[in-house]
Amino acid sequence: MNTFKALKINPGSAICYSGFREGQYPGGVYPGYAEIREDLMLLHGHWKYLRLFDCDLHAETVLEVIKNDGLDFQLMLSAYINAEMNNFNCPWGGGVYSEEQLEQNCAENQRKINHLITLANQHPDIVFSLSVGNEACVEWTDHYVPEIKVRDYVRQVRAKAKQPVTFCENYAPWLSRLKTLAEEVDFISIHTYPVWEYKHIGESLDYTKENYYSVAEKYPHKPVVITEAGWATNSNGRGIDPGNVNEGYQQTYYELLMEWTERENILCFFFEAFDESWKGSPEPLEPEKHWGLFKIDRTPKLAVKHIAS
Repeated sequence: MNTFKALKINPGSAICYSGFREGQYPGGVYPGYAEIREDLMLLHGHWKYLRLFDCDLHAETVLEVIKNDGLDFQLMLSAYINAEMNNFNCPWGGGVYSEEQLEQNCAENQRKINHLITLANQHPDIVFSLSVGNEACVEWTDHYVPEIKVRDYVRQVRAKAKQPVTFCENYAPWLSRLKTLAEEVDFISIHTYPVWEYKHIGESLDYTKENYYSVAEKYPHKPVVITEAGWATNSNGRGIDPGNVNEGYQQTYYELLMEWTERENILCFFFEAFDESWKGSPEPLEPEKHWGLFKIDRTPKLAVKHIAS
């Protein structure tokens, strides 16, 4: 069984956290200290591990709040790397950039990697692991980075930080194109979304298990972590059948997933804590906006009604 035991990290309740509220977005308006503190107090005592997506102002504020309040959280801190090559296979046409933009992205990515290392070394008691990117190698990504460059980022971080290092990616590339990268990381991180692959709630857990074990069995010498698994609660029909998503289905998937991963000692980050209105298209029912266990106004959905005050 692939677990975190080899890294001496105990599995526990884990969730992806991004605190951007209405009118806020990465690179623009960031949540303030009081807003992030409100979020963390809502999550505290229910989740032990938080996964952050970038080493930006949002992450710095999260670290500050945890440190100041002495909150019992452990963070997976990440650098969100942007496109370093064009990807003409991106289905929504977002993967093509000018050469100038790609050069700027390379420089910015290196800056982020350096900052990731700095924050990790500044907060070794809070940051338990590091990721050098998110869904940058999968065939449909709009921010493609070649595997060889991701490997270089992994090596840089492993050389200068003490925390174990990973790269967060959809399960499929680990089975084919990322074999070399798999040997470089300290543990493999996979994403599994049955509802994006047209699975009904009745098929959801079996499909997630199939995704997980296909990677775990391919790399029996490597711990495998689920860094994203979730179920949307709304859809405009773009990629997800609206009849396949609602709060009841999310609750069912959440409960089944948590029961299985807890029983098998698999560290699993549920995606995600809060809805984020900045994501995806401007349409209100765009599914990208509706993955939170809490709505954007911080009211709980069905899956967490029992724990929310």
